Parts: sequence; structure tokens; C-alpha cells
Amino acid sequence: MSDDRTRMFDVRPEGPDAAEVLRTVHAALREKGYNPVVQLVGYLLSGDPAYITAHRNARNLIRQIERDELLEELVRGYLGE
Repeated sequence: MSDDRTRMFDVRPEGPDAAEVLRTVHAALREKGYNPVVQLVGYLLSGDPAYITAHRNARNLIRQIERDELLEELVRGYLGE
């Protein structure tokens, strides 16, 4: 007999943790004198990596994570999940 029940699988590839990337990027932006909130919002809305400094490899780090994953992480953090 076959099992016809629907199953859910987490298919996210292994990679950097979105929360850790956001913390690293936030710190890098702050160190360079930028307003991290404004810069991150600009990046999330536009997708333009120029909003993120290359300092501490922040630009490369943030580009490794899809913007929707970053938004999910921000909403989870805001809602305390």
C-alpha cells in the first residue's frame, strides 16, 4: 500500500543564517556611519546592493540570502517568534 498523504519538506539550502547576516550587516553599516535601518529598508525595497556597505564583507553576505527570507526573519523578530 502506498501512503498518499501530503508531506511538507523544508527545502531551504544550507547557508548563512538570516538573523546573523542581518546583525553583521547592521554592525558594518553602523561602523561606517550609516543609518542601518534606512539602508536596510532601501536594500529590501529596491534590491540594489549599493545600499549595503562592502565593509566587513556585508554586501556579499546579504546577497547570499533572498530578500524574502530577510523580511521573514525581520517579521519573526518583530513578532517575537
